Formats: sequence, C-alpha cells, structure tokens
Amino acid sequence: MSIIKQKRYAIVGVGSRSRIYWEALCQKEFQPYGTLVAFCDVSKKRMEYANSIRKESYNLAPVPCYSDEKFLEMIQKEKVDTVIVTSIDRTHHKYIIQALESGCDVVTEKPLTTTADRCDAILRTVERTGKSLRVTFNYRYAPRNQRVKELLSQGVIGNILSVHFEWLLDTRHGADYFRRWHRDKRNSGGLMVHKATHHFDLVNWWLNTHPDTVFASGGLKFYGKENAELRGERYPYTRTTGIPEASNDPFALDLAKDPNLKRLYLDAESEDGYLRDQNVFGDGISIEDDIAVLVNYENGATMSYHLTAYSPWEGFRIAFNGTRGRLEYEVVETSYVSGSERDVNRPDVREAKEIEILEEASVILRPHWGKPQRIALPEVRASGHGGADAILLRDVFIGDREDPLGLRADHKAGAWSILTGIAANKSMEEKRPIRIKEIAPVGL
Repeated sequence: MSIIKQKRYAIVGVGSRSRIYWEALCQKEFQPYGTLVAFCDVSKKRMEYANSIRKESYNLAPVPCYSDEKFLEMIQKEKVDTVIVTSIDRTHHKYIIQALESGCDVVTEKPLTTTADRCDAILRTVERTGKSLRVTFNYRYAPRNQRVKELLSQGVIGNILSVHFEWLLDTRHGADYFRRWHRDKRNSGGLMVHKATHHFDLVNWWLNTHPDTVFASGGLKFYGKENAELRGERYPYTRTTGIPEASNDPFALDLAKDPNLKRLYLDAESEDGYLRDQNVFGDGISIEDDIAVLVNYENGATMSYHLTAYSPWEGFRIAFNGTRGRLEYEVVETSYVSGSERDVNRPDVREAKEIEILEEASVILRPHWGKPQRIALPEVRASGHGGADAILLRDVFIGDREDPLGLRADHKAGAWSILTGIAANKSMEEKRPIRIKEIAPVGL
C-alpha cells in the first residue's frame, strides 16, 4: 500500500487569483495530498481575510501570516515544500528564484515573469538547483481546448500553415486591466505579457512549435484621459469608489459595494496604498488596449493575432489553415471583474450537477473538397476558464492522471509563452520585427 506524502504549501501574494489555490487546499478532496502552512503578502489585512474564510467556510484554523520581507524566514520556519506564487507579475522572479534556491519546488501563475532578463535568471536558477518550476496555464486544461489539440494532432487539416487568432475582452473584464496595477507596464508587461501569454502558449502547444520572429503594432486607443477627451468625454476623478461624479460612469467600480473587493483591497489601502478602482479614463496608463501581432514560427507556420480590450462581447475566434482544410474555433466567454463577489461565489465544480452551461463554443471542420462538419465538444458544467480550473487544481495537487496531451507546463513552456509578448513589446517600441533569438535566454 503506497503512502501519500502530504506536501506543505505556502502562498505568496494573497490577492484575488490566489483564492483558487488556497481554497482548494481547504477541500477534503485535496487535504490528503497537501496542506497550506502559511500566507505571505504585503498586506496583513488580506491575509487575515483569507484566514477568516478558511474559518467561516471550512472550520479550519488560521495559518501563520508573513510579510513579504520575511518570505525566506517563512520557508525555513514552516518547512515549506512548494511555494505557490500569485503575487504581482513584476515580483514573480524574486519569489521564484528565492524559493528555488531555498530548496522548494514552485508553482506560479502566468506570466512566468515580465522581462527577458528576469526570464533568463529564472531558467538559470532552475538549471542550477534542479528543483521543479511549473506554470499554471489553465487554458490548456479547458476540455474544449484539449479537443482542438486532439483534432490538430490527428492531422484533420494536414500540416498547419497559418493561424488567425482574435481575442476580445469586453468593457467589463477588459476595462478591469486599466483600473488595476496592470495599467502600469512595469508591473505587468502590458496585455501582451500578462494576458496574451495564455494565447501564445496555446498556439505553441497546439502547433508543437516555438516563435521565431515577431512584429507588432498597437497603442492605447480607447482607454485613457486623452482618448476620452477626443470623444468629448470627461471623467474628472482619479478613482471611482464613493465619488458622486462617477455614479453614472458605466466603467466605474465601487469597492465599497462589493463585500469581497472591500475586504481584499479597500480595507487594505492603509497598508499598501494600492487603489484597485482607478479611473480607466484617467492619467498614468502605460499599456496598450488594441494590438496587432504577426508571428513566424520555427516550423514555418505564421499567425496573425489581434487583442482588443474594449469589445461589447468577450471571447475569441481562431482559424487554423492547413494543407487539407481549415478548422474554425469560436468561444463566447463569461465576463467577470477579478475578485468581485460575483466572481468568487460563482458555482464551481463542487456544484457542477446544478450548473447550466455558462459559455458557448463551436468548432467547424472545413475539409478540402468536403462538406463542413460541426465537431462535438465536451459539455462543460463548471465555471472557471471553461471548466479548466477544476481540472488544473486536481493535476497540481494530486497529479495522478496520465498527461498524453502535455497539459503540464514547465519553466521552458512558461518562457516560450512570454517571449512572444516581450518581443511584441520590443517591436512596438522599436518599430521593427524582433527575432526571438535576440532576447531568448541561452540554452532555451
């Protein structure tokens, strides 16, 4: 009889995305495999709030809370096996490297990091320490995305020659990146790194290849003060919580009216000064909201990619063109505001039988000289990135299933995904195509 070793996990960065990990470790399904032993964050209030949910919802004792300055002390004192990194993007490299050097394995949210230099430092540390670094690309785990991977791997359209990929963020979800810390490119790498790393990873994975050359063009065209003024609109406030002038602004977010956002961010402002509800039509935005990208891949395929962050609907359209036909894939996604009460309390896999299908998806195969065929997709009755989060969590914390499609992404997959976005940023800045070999870490 095999004995299960219960791993000891610590989470650094206790914002909205961390919740799926620490709440999973509260559930009986995962408790034999892992236990949460500590939180680490710049905000004591956020950690206390997470502990209060553990107590009220799961009747679990609070775990110790450590400030970010005591990250290494936490690892040693709590005998941490694995660190889960869900902090602000620009700090990922710091915690990943320190955790690896302390003898821990690491699970990190995407993106792996935000710059090529930091990526190089991370990969060198993995090589030097021999520890495991995993990037949680939940989009790989969505059953519908797995089905597309199967179809392409089966050669239903032959060799893939080109991809057209349009990603739409709506004025609820898309706008949220222009309220939060993401609006400063130094924090997030912009949407090309923070958001599009999902999409660039999918294409790398679907096509079994890596980017070679990237050319991008884009800018801040809808959000921001100047764009609003050009349209004759005025939004004369820095933030929107409790501001009477913002009461009729459909883009405004009032943290005081959302219990979860209030506890996570509004109540913690005195500790870290972070404003979660900044005006999307204010000053200080340094990221783009409309970007077009051309990518040449090592296997000869090309991709035209476009991200729009102010669309009236949310989702994506992808067309794969091959030597035997075309595969068209369209998904209408559920929009959300990260960390809102509606988001964190939406039904999950534990209530799957009572959930109606939340999102629409279709795949159409158009073979040469044949009739179009609508491909059946797995029915998803769980929320969280098309049902992906629940599957991802099981794989991260239990990992007892075979992985024939290569869903598990290591540090190299994490690096390849961000290099497309980093090259796109460099291309926009320098107005020229960027060869990936100019920025890629040695030995990748």
